[in-house]
Amino acid sequence: MSHSRNVRPGGRIDFARINRVALAALPALAARWLPEGCRQGREWIARNPRRLDRKPGSFKVNLLTGRWCDFALGASASGGDPISLAAYLAAVSQAEAARAIARMLRLEK
Repeated sequence: MSHSRNVRPGGRIDFARINRVALAALPALAARWLPEGCRQGREWIARNPRRLDRKPGSFKVNLLTGRWCDFALGASASGGDPISLAAYLAAVSQAEAARAIARMLRLEK
């Protein structure tokens, strides 16, 4: 049985490593996850697909740090890394999002 380098002994997910690699790929990931958005400087500006958002502007992802927020909703729709963004967008747990990102970025053996 092969084990992923992203799963630590005891079955724990290596969130830090997955986030680190995902952060380096965040411009491409943001374009994939939020295809109607666009890059403006260091941010990806898009509509929030989880609510009726008429135009881009309030949902932003910092492509350098991974911090993201829907400023129309505030703290209830914000996070600090690519895994939390993926979890929010897909409405899944952070563990599920981390595993999906690891597969997407081919971090698994």
